[in-house]
Amino acid sequence: MSTILEPGQIEASAVMPPFLHLPPANLFTVRAARLEQLAEGHPFGDYLRLIARLCRVQQQLVDNPPAGLPVAEQRQRLCISHGLPPLAADSLVREGPWLVWLQALLGHFADEPDGPLRETVKLLCDSDDSQRKGWAIALLGGQYDAVPAALVPLLGAALQAAWASWLLALPAPELKPASSLAQCPACGSPAMAGVVRNRGKHNGLRYLACSLCACEWHVVRVKCVYCESSKDLRYSSLEDDRHGPGKAPLRAECCPGCQSYLKQHYLENDAAAEPLADDLASLALDIRLDEEGFHRLAPNLMVAPGA
Repeated sequence: MSTILEPGQIEASAVMPPFLHLPPANLFTVRAARLEQLAEGHPFGDYLRLIARLCRVQQQLVDNPPAGLPVAEQRQRLCISHGLPPLAADSLVREGPWLVWLQALLGHFADEPDGPLRETVKLLCDSDDSQRKGWAIALLGGQYDAVPAALVPLLGAALQAAWASWLLALPAPELKPASSLAQCPACGSPAMAGVVRNRGKHNGLRYLACSLCACEWHVVRVKCVYCESSKDLRYSSLEDDRHGPGKAPLRAECCPGCQSYLKQHYLENDAAAEPLADDLASLALDIRLDEEGFHRLAPNLMVAPGA
């Protein structure tokens, strides 16, 4: 039986923006290439290259998953029907299906030469599953004081690889908005940054990029994603930005109401921008906004704040 749409429904359907923008299957290859590009001449170049190396390992894990989707189809449907994230990070991180991903990632660094990275890998290898879960729970909960700073990129890489792979394995997810604008509808994690897209049906739309699974979901522009205010928002970019007013490819949307901010990447001004990579390369902007009294609520699982 076909459904007949009324004129108003037809118009609403025609203008309704796509809610989701899923990451590409080669997400981590794209991310690594961007990091390597940004590392040239950057004061944090060595760190960006290290994260690029981690990203290439993440891609190998996604291309050859050490384990399959940990959520049964019935559980997926039940979660989605109730407006809950089918890949809920707060429960899956405790259940531990991601631990095999961490073990597989550590295997890529088994022959690491002496140095800080080898010491970090050894610390993780010597830990048991209970300790690893504790660190991961703290990391995803934003409790960075409970996680040795050196462990953050390796733990974050394993978690991201697992959740991104699981997201791409979901059968055409029909996800619903979460209770908070800044919460991922797929895994419930907080957004890392915003992306204003520039092509096709997504042109001109703002999507928030998940800090964990890399899912992107639509949120209207010129609205604080934390307190939902649109009053007196201002946009800040790096002081040494050589672009004209309003043309900076990366700008922080600052809300004076709740004193928070969220970085936004404008693909119209830099089509190669990648949320995680460009976020790491613009930490100087975070330092400046912190000095101005604004608070960052968006995590980046590749770096511990202040590390």
